[in-house]
Amino acid sequence: MSRNTSELLGQLKIDRDAVPEAPTSSRKTWLAASIGTAAGLVMGFAAATLLAGEQSSVASTETLPAKSTIPAPAVRERTETVLNASGYITARRMATVSAEVMGLISSVDVEEGMHVSEGQVLARLDDAKARVSLDFALAQVEVLQAQEASISAKLKEAERQYRRFAGLRDKNYSSKAQLTQSQASAEGLRADLRSARANIEVAKLEAKRQQERLEDHIIRAPFSGIVTQKNAQPGEIVAPSSAGGGFTRTGICTIVDMNSLEIEVDVNEAFIGRVSAGQRVNANLDAYPEWDIPASVVAIIPTADRAKATVRVRIGIDDKDPRILPDMGVKVGFLAEEETAL
Repeated sequence: MSRNTSELLGQLKIDRDAVPEAPTSSRKTWLAASIGTAAGLVMGFAAATLLAGEQSSVASTETLPAKSTIPAPAVRERTETVLNASGYITARRMATVSAEVMGLISSVDVEEGMHVSEGQVLARLDDAKARVSLDFALAQVEVLQAQEASISAKLKEAERQYRRFAGLRDKNYSSKAQLTQSQASAEGLRADLRSARANIEVAKLEAKRQQERLEDHIIRAPFSGIVTQKNAQPGEIVAPSSAGGGFTRTGICTIVDMNSLEIEVDVNEAFIGRVSAGQRVNANLDAYPEWDIPASVVAIIPTADRAKATVRVRIGIDDKDPRILPDMGVKVGFLAEEETAL
């Protein structure tokens, strides 16, 4: 028993002087595989780290463009409103067309909403009496021209007699009285001829006046525009100097030049310093509150209303539009001056 124990303990002793045995082939294979696996893990981790770094670099490059590609800041305009006001659309050119003479309206050739051109016939008055007056004036011219011809013929005869008496006077066949009488007769006829010619000019002027009076019975448009009101009907009497009423009218129709429309607003005199000529304005009609109409200040009327403590401002409309009509209500906002961004 003790011997077996001694043998076992002897087997467990390490002989330090003994030469170690060479590793077997299976052990070599296991060791190489372990080293390869470790090297692969290290290389894979390094490659993953490198790839992640490249992706991060690309992402940052795409997110932040180059400095040269960043556009320069554009010029911006401030659109802050410095003052609000309200007013109305007005027309700078608007006229109630009437006749220069009193007469009975025979026809009216326009209706509301019709576009008319300058010189177009709007209405006609009864011109029967005016035509008679013109015919009479022309007849007077013809009468005076006939008188001129008669006087001219008598003058020629008087001049012949004067020359004849003058020749006989040299031979003592006529008296001095006959010579002076023929001379006076010729001078008188010359005066009558000048008077006749002057009367003809007067008659021609009268005929021209009657012609113009006849043309006054035709009412024409003073400028191009739109008819907004028709104030008379055929059969009524138009009288420019009348106060109207009954069948007597003072005007035929009202014409508005739509190209002359602008905005008039009353600005409190305490804030008139915020308004200047040429200042940009944003206008909105009460009928189209969402429609922004570009406009600009035309003029500031240099007077104030003592009762309302306001100053009137004229605003021109930049873009004309058929939806803009006279007397429409409008709200405006005076914009701040333009500013350039740095």
